[in-house]
Amino acid sequence: MINLTPLDAFVRLAWLVGAVAFVIGLSRMNSPATARNGNLVSAGGMAIAIAATAVYLLLTPAAGSFNPIGWVIVLAGIAVGGGYGFYSARTVKMTAMPQLVSLFNAVGGGAAALIAIEEYLRHAGTVPGLQENVATVLDIAIGSVTFTGSLVASGKLMGLKITPSRPVAIPGGQIVTLLLAAVAVAGAAYLFLGNYQIAVMVAILAAALVFGVTMALPIGGADMPVVISLLNSFTGTAVAMAGFVLNNPVLIIAGALVGASGAILTKLMADAMNRSILNIMLGGFGGGDAVAGAATGPGGSVHEVSMDDAAIQLAYASSVIIVPGYGLAVAQAQHGVRELAEVLEHRGVDVKYAIHPVAGRMPGHMNVLLAEANVPYPQLREMDDINPEFDRCDVALVVGANDVTNPAARRPGSPVSGMPILDVDHAKNIIVMKRSMGRGYAGIDNELYTNPKTGMLFADAKAGLAELVAAVKAL
Repeated sequence: MINLTPLDAFVRLAWLVGAVAFVIGLSRMNSPATARNGNLVSAGGMAIAIAATAVYLLLTPAAGSFNPIGWVIVLAGIAVGGGYGFYSARTVKMTAMPQLVSLFNAVGGGAAALIAIEEYLRHAGTVPGLQENVATVLDIAIGSVTFTGSLVASGKLMGLKITPSRPVAIPGGQIVTLLLAAVAVAGAAYLFLGNYQIAVMVAILAAALVFGVTMALPIGGADMPVVISLLNSFTGTAVAMAGFVLNNPVLIIAGALVGASGAILTKLMADAMNRSILNIMLGGFGGGDAVAGAATGPGGSVHEVSMDDAAIQLAYASSVIIVPGYGLAVAQAQHGVRELAEVLEHRGVDVKYAIHPVAGRMPGHMNVLLAEANVPYPQLREMDDINPEFDRCDVALVVGANDVTNPAARRPGSPVSGMPILDVDHAKNIIVMKRSMGRGYAGIDNELYTNPKTGMLFADAKAGLAELVAAVKAL
């Protein structure tokens, strides 16, 4: 039986409350309607856990003697890191949210790895127990891979020259990656046998850091949302390992939740693209320019429509399905599309939104963007839900979506073959609003654009929607 002091009992109870808050917060993130509240609940749980730990360290000399300089560094780190995190989260554009998430992943993975490194160095001259040794090695390896992999993923989404969105071939390719993995595994096995060797740990650290780069660079920009989700799962696992290293149940529970949810989300995203996670990690259709010019099936002519023609089609339709995509997010046109929907509804038109699982740059991107514009949640329909309704739809309005509407996915031999798509081509009439005939991330032409039922409305999404609203109102 463990005898706990009142302080110990208080701290453990606070940790338990924090862990429960994480579970409740995560469950509330299941729906766009409660996701914001779920984030706040989870943040509150973490604040409780941090405060309880700080109180424990201040009042328990055995846990850590009071060191003014150490506490100043800790508080300064919280102020700087928290302040920058708050500022960046408040000011980031929705189109840049995936890059920010990836950077946060890098910070989380790197922090977890640094905790393990510090703990390992603290054991100089002693041999850690097997459990602590395994957790330390896994924390350093997984956290380091997450750190560099997330930085590369973020750079690809930003379009930096050093990390272009196209797949970048690594000299030696998979052989180099396998050698790096072999170094990490061999070093880990050596340390698991009870050896204490800083040089081996440094070798594992270096191999893991380079592995993160060689893993992410060859993957194209179109697959980055899946990679970010996978790396998010890695971050959670690294944090859980840090919890074992520090014997902190809050970190273990929080890390396990993030790791498990990230893994599930990664699997769901891969399924939505009809591909395996292994296939994505080994490279695939997300080649951008690398696969441009790939076979796209039968050619055809493009039919352009005027703003007035598009307005007439929409205004006198009975049913309209709006398909938002990344182009809408780039133009910050979510308020314009909501205004158009409201004008059409005022005329008695039934309006719905078709949301593809990987529309935009990350899961839920379109949901959050449209929620920001106060689009009613019941109008947001997931792909499996909305696809049967395209056959009965008078007009499908596509705003900035490309690959997720490409009928080429149904034909073998295309770079997007097998990827589930929105059945926009089943609608009676189709209007596609785009700035140009530019290709999507898959780097191939969209066969929807040459469909005889499709009218191309060339305009910037924000300005075009405003003009379209005015045209509908004038009827």
